[in-house]
Amino acid sequence: MNKLKRTQIFERLRAANPQPTTELVFNTPFELLVSVMLSAQATDISVNKATARLFPVANTPETILALGVDKLKGYIRTIGLFNTKAANVIKTCAMLVELHKSQVPEDREALEALPGVGRKTANVILNTAFRHPTMAVDTHIFRVANRTGLAPGKNVLEVEKNLLKHVPKEFLLDAHHWLILHGRYTCVARKPRCASCVISDLCEYSDKA
Repeated sequence: MNKLKRTQIFERLRAANPQPTTELVFNTPFELLVSVMLSAQATDISVNKATARLFPVANTPETILALGVDKLKGYIRTIGLFNTKAANVIKTCAMLVELHKSQVPEDREALEALPGVGRKTANVILNTAFRHPTMAVDTHIFRVANRTGLAPGKNVLEVEKNLLKHVPKEFLLDAHHWLILHGRYTCVARKPRCASCVISDLCEYSDKA
């Protein structure tokens, strides 16, 4: 895929959604961090339902630590893997208090050192909370990048690097959100909705529906 076609793809995605953002509901970088940690193998809808109950009660490292792991589980019990996630959130809160003055660090290495925070989560925080031009590649973005020909890769890191290399700079800050939403609602896994796709004629997928 050439640069012109990539530019046209993002121009259309931008025209359809000028201000894309995450569907997770948050007010602070810390709330976003907790939400993203809870979202692994879970829907944003289920996470938002849980945090709507949790955040009015505890939405800082100190207040969640004060809850303790058992009470925290009570708020997130409806989310998959809640036992592991509760333990990681508590450990992360302790590290934020001890090492970062209760603030979410604006640094990849420091973020990835937090329990339950991998490269993808760190990229989400850096991009969405701090507006760094990063690319958090999840299953939706991996599928869209490969299926369309936008930035093919054999694994998520390869796709991430190819997207950072090939996405025109003017679109890089918001590209993560455009691609994830496109994969979630249009370029879906089993039967992509090519007939209603705004970039169908630019897409290089050989088996368009």
